[in-house]
Amino acid sequence: MTDEISTGMSPGTHLYKEVKHKITESLRTGEWKPGEVIPSEKKLGERFSVSIGTVRKAVDELTAENMLIRHQGRGTFVASHGRGRYFFSFFHIVRQDGHREFPTVELVEFDRRQADAKTAAALGIGVGDKVLCFTNRLSLQGDPVILDQIIVPAALFKTLTERTLRERRSTIYQLYQEQAGISVIRTADRVRATKADSGKARLLRVPTGHPLLLVVRVAHSFKDRPVELRHSYVNTDRYEYAVDLIGDQL
Repeated sequence: MTDEISTGMSPGTHLYKEVKHKITESLRTGEWKPGEVIPSEKKLGERFSVSIGTVRKAVDELTAENMLIRHQGRGTFVASHGRGRYFFSFFHIVRQDGHREFPTVELVEFDRRQADAKTAAALGIGVGDKVLCFTNRLSLQGDPVILDQIIVPAALFKTLTERTLRERRSTIYQLYQEQAGISVIRTADRVRATKADSGKARLLRVPTGHPLLLVVRVAHSFKDRPVELRHSYVNTDRYEYAVDLIGDQL
C-alpha cells in the first residue's frame, strides 16, 4: 500500500512495529478496555493504511506478549487479569510435585508512606513521593506459604484503599485494572535466599531464622512504566518457584 512504500519499510518487517505501537497506544489510553474486542484486522488495516498481513503480524506479537487474546470465531480481545491469566502468567509458586492452586489471600497490613531511595529508584518516582504499602499473606491448602509486601505509587492508585484490598474478589492485577486503569504487561523477578525474621516467622508459622525464598518483583505497564515493587517471602518446605520460558524468552 502507499504508506508502506512511502516509509521505505518492507511489509512484514519494520512497518508492523509501527502498527503494533499504535495499537499499544490505543490500549494504553483506554480506547479499548480490558475484556473488550478490538476492531477486525480488516478495519485496523483500513485505519492505519496497511495490509491485513501487516496488521496480523502486529496482532500476533501482542498476542504472544499476552496483551491481546484471540478467541476463535469471536475476535481478538484486550487481555484482562482474570484468575486464569494471573495464575499462569504471574503466579509462579507451585507445590514441589507440580500441583498448582489459587491461593487464599489475607490482607495483614496497609499503610501510606514516603518513598525511600531504593523504592523511588525501582518505581521511577521521587524520593519522598507518597506510596501505598500493603502486605498480603497467601495460603495454599490452608497453610500460610507466601508473604507479599507490595508498594505502589499513590499518584497512580488514588482510589486504592485498605477496604478495597480487603474486600476484593479478583486478582490483585485485575484490581489494578478496575481501580486505576493500569494493566500489568510484564514483570521482572529476581530471586535469592533469605531467613525469616520474627515478624515473618510469626505470619508464616515457621521458626525465626527459617530459610525462605525472596522474590523481588517490579511490575511494568505500558511504555515499560514501573507500577509495583513487590517483595515475596516464600516458605519452600513444600513449594518452589517455577517459570516456563518459551520462544524468544529463551
